[in-house]
Amino acid sequence: MADQARTQENSDASLAPATGTGNATGEGSRFPPRGVPVIHGINRIGLWSLYIKEVRRFLKVQTQTIWAPAVTTLLFLVIFTVALGRTGREVLGVPFATFVAPGLIVMGMMQNAFANSSFSLLAGKIQGTIIDLLMPPLSEGELMAGIVMAAVTRAIMVGCTVALAMSLWPGVSLGVEHPWVVAWFGLMGAVLLALLGLLASIWAEKFDHNAAVTNFVIAPLSLLSGTFYVIDNLAPAFQAISRLNPFFYVISGFRFGFLGESDIGDTNTAVLGAAAGLGVLNLLLVVIVYKVLKSGWKLKD
Repeated sequence: MADQARTQENSDASLAPATGTGNATGEGSRFPPRGVPVIHGINRIGLWSLYIKEVRRFLKVQTQTIWAPAVTTLLFLVIFTVALGRTGREVLGVPFATFVAPGLIVMGMMQNAFANSSFSLLAGKIQGTIIDLLMPPLSEGELMAGIVMAAVTRAIMVGCTVALAMSLWPGVSLGVEHPWVVAWFGLMGAVLLALLGLLASIWAEKFDHNAAVTNFVIAPLSLLSGTFYVIDNLAPAFQAISRLNPFFYVISGFRFGFLGESDIGDTNTAVLGAAAGLGVLNLLLVVIVYKVLKSGWKLKD
C-alpha cells in the first residue's frame, strides 16, 4: 500500500507542471505567467487569417464583386465613346477612348476598394458578429492592415479585369509609358479608398449610412475628378476646386503612366509631387484610422 501511495504521489507531482498548477510565478509550467504576452511583434498567423477570410468573402460572390464592376465600367466606356468619340475627337493627342480608359480603370479600382472595406466592420456590427473581429489577438494595426490589404486585392483584381475587357474594345490602346507610375497611383488610390471605407464602416450604423457616403461623397468625387475630361476646359474657379480633390491626382497620375501626359503636368517633377502628396495623405489617414480603432469608438460601446 505504501508503494502504491508513493507511486500516486510521484504521478501527481509529475503532472502538476504540465497542467499549469505550479507556483504563482509560472515557474516549472509550460504556460507563461498571467499578463505576459504570448505573441511578440506582429501576429503573422492572425493577420494572414484575417486577410484570407476577407478575400474569400468577396471571392465567394465574385460575379457581384469582380465581374459586375468590370461590366459597369465597360458600359461607361461604350456610352461615352459613342456619345463623344465618334467624330474622331482627340484629347491630349490620343483618341477619346484611349484617353478615358485609364481613368475608368482606376475609378473602378477605387470604388471597389471602398465597397470592400466599408462592408467588413459594418456587416459585423449589424449582424452582431463584430466580436469575431475584436476578440482575436489582433492589434488595431493588424486589424486595419488585414482589411485594407483585402480591399486592395479586390481593387487590383477589378482593375485587371476592366483593363482586359477594355483592351478588346475597338479604338482603345493601353500601352504603358511609365509602369512605376501606374503601379504607384493605382496602389495609392486603392489604399486611399480602402482607408476611407474603413472609416465609413466604423461610423455607419446601418447600410443606409454607408450608401449615403457612397452616393453623396465617393461617386461625385470620382466622376468630377477629370475621368471624362481635362480640367483645362473648366473655368478657373472650378479648376481650383478640382485640384483640391485627391481623386483628381489619382486619376490623372494613373493616366500619365499610360499616356505620358495628364492634367497635373507633363514633367516628372509634377508627377513626383502628386505621388508624394498621395503618399503623405495615406499616411495621415493610417494614423487617423488607427487612433479611431484604438479608441473603440462605435465598436466597443
